[in-house]
Amino acid sequence: MIGPLFIVFFILLFIGTPISLALVFSAMIAGVVFGDITIVSLAQKYFRSAESFTLMAVPFFILAGNIMARGGVSKRLTDMASAAVGRTTGGLAMVATIACTFFGALSGSAPATAAAIGAVMIPSMIDRGYARDFSTAVCASSGTIGLLIPPSISMVLYSTTAGVSTGKMFLGGIVPGILMCLALMLVEYLISRKNGWRGGEKATLKAFFAAMKNGIWALLMPLIILGGIYLGIFTATESAAVAVVYGVIVGAFVYRELNWKELWGILKDTAASSATLMFLVAGADIFSYILTVERIPQLFANTVLGLSDSLLVIELLMMVVLLIAGCFLENAVAILLMTPIFVPTLQQLGADGNDIIAFGVMMTLALAIGQITPPVGSCLFVGCDIGKISIEKLSKVCIPFLLALIAVLFLLVLIPSLITFIPMASGL
Repeated sequence: MIGPLFIVFFILLFIGTPISLALVFSAMIAGVVFGDITIVSLAQKYFRSAESFTLMAVPFFILAGNIMARGGVSKRLTDMASAAVGRTTGGLAMVATIACTFFGALSGSAPATAAAIGAVMIPSMIDRGYARDFSTAVCASSGTIGLLIPPSISMVLYSTTAGVSTGKMFLGGIVPGILMCLALMLVEYLISRKNGWRGGEKATLKAFFAAMKNGIWALLMPLIILGGIYLGIFTATESAAVAVVYGVIVGAFVYRELNWKELWGILKDTAASSATLMFLVAGADIFSYILTVERIPQLFANTVLGLSDSLLVIELLMMVVLLIAGCFLENAVAILLMTPIFVPTLQQLGADGNDIIAFGVMMTLALAIGQITPPVGSCLFVGCDIGKISIEKLSKVCIPFLLALIAVLFLLVLIPSLITFIPMASGL
């Protein structure tokens, strides 16, 4: 049954079938035609897979991100970052990265972060003398932070699939997200110093406080989300709904850049994105079900355990696999397909709940790196569209940023406490 499953799956992808449909059709053909699974049971499982309270957070976080993106938030975050670091060598590049970090805490999406900040920063950097390819690479690479800084849609998918706390996943992503930001800023500083790209004029204290005042409303959203989860006021899913309400209030009544006509368009875009993702979740679930019936997770675990019984070695091997997979699969697809295979293997090696949390954050980062690697790098395509350069040229310029992010990934594998100490201290 496994042979037909993958053969049909890749044939459907090759002829251009949407991946959500390819997952469903390949599972149905393998299970019904070549196996003894009834189509009724697959249909029931398909619909049950989306009946998750945790998954309700996904459309709400998508909606909150869209509202913030069109509500004047990105410009204010950029102004605030510029007032803080804009005068240093490579200052505008650092501004873009910090702004992406802030915006990632609002959108939970890498492409959305790269698009929102890139639209503001790439033209500005080019006007100030930065190379077009470098400016584009900065925003594309920094967009990946959106998957790590909570809230994160990828972490919601992982926590649902692995059966771990979404709140702990969010808290575990804080330090890795900051490390990504610092690593990218270091690369930007070194490249800017080599090319003589200096910072702008020193911001006055008055300008700094003005930027902070305008941006504080945007920064309060992730604090409200994480604070509410930490204090037990609401769950991670409920926090997503709170984020939507807060986003509407800030965009429409505080910044006054969000009107009701535009809100209707945002709702339609969010519905389309959410439906696509939910179809993907349901399709991946029955695909994983076929893999489970055929004992693929157990076979994988036995194979891996035959290589080594060290949790560290196995995690390193898994990260290499995920880095390769991230080049060809969207992060949501990879999470939904690989989590049911990888997590049981780690548990057989003695991994506890904190280890599974840490692995989830590592997995999210490894797949986030795939956002700037061809041929499926979403942030690359966003950057190419905004920066008006070829994907070949952008991919080459992104290499130093790619290496910096990979270094952060393997640092986290070696020192997982960087991920787990905040969730452990939270008491969630």
